[in-house]
Amino acid sequence: MFRDPQKNSMLCPGCRRLISRDEPTCPYCALQNPGSWWKNSRLTAVLTEPDRFIHLIVWTNVIMYILSLLINLGGSSLGGNPMTFLSPNNRSLLLLGATGTLPIDQFHRWWSLLSANYLHGGLLHIIFNMMALRQLGPLATQEYGPYRTVSIYSLAGVGGFLLSYLAGVPFTIGASAAVCGLIGAMIYYGKSRGGVYGDTIYRQVGGWAIGIVIFGFLIPGINNWGHGGGMLAGIVLGYLLGYQERLRESLGHRLTGVIIMILTVLTLLWAGGSTLYYLSGR
Repeated sequence: MFRDPQKNSMLCPGCRRLISRDEPTCPYCALQNPGSWWKNSRLTAVLTEPDRFIHLIVWTNVIMYILSLLINLGGSSLGGNPMTFLSPNNRSLLLLGATGTLPIDQFHRWWSLLSANYLHGGLLHIIFNMMALRQLGPLATQEYGPYRTVSIYSLAGVGGFLLSYLAGVPFTIGASAAVCGLIGAMIYYGKSRGGVYGDTIYRQVGGWAIGIVIFGFLIPGINNWGHGGGMLAGIVLGYLLGYQERLRESLGHRLTGVIIMILTVLTLLWAGGSTLYYLSGR
């Protein structure tokens, strides 16, 4: 029976190279059963295409930022100071999952270590963080793979906020701890890989790290503990999880990434839902 080779071809969900749907293993990246429905599902498509993956995180941050403004627009800053322009008030941020010693010690909101990564204190705050994510995210996804990038981004954010909690920071938010986790992972990658390419990555991303440190000491209100903790966690996670050239993403990496994504979605839904429920009862 004649079979149209074009209809029987597909892009491998692991390496995005053209292969046959009937291949038991991708000849390029050794992914098992690349033609299975699971590995070609919408969730997998989001994770295997860096642009979609980064857009998903960016839009989640934007939605949470808009929600924080809408909860109490009258209390948001609309003044002329660019650093506080369109700033949600602390009440809105606390309800939606800001973290620190105040939310954790007084309200036992340990889940805020995750939700705080998706909240921002002003328009410039979210713009700067999302610009950094748009630059670092595709690079990290390319070298670590999408599932490990999910783990590094989320766990480094939690690690950064945990360190700032232990340091006594009372109230904090922002994606910068998670972004610093990507910086730490890429610093480890560049130093570990070596060569012209590795050294270039190490110097370029290392320059970002130095800039963040300087910025943190010059601008008041910056959570340097969160930045430092996120960067350190990123380095450790990069070492523990490995990168593509040394170790292809395994089933364990994929399951971990999916579980973290599900926990993130549930946490944000709980934060938004409980906030709306609280406000509706007032």
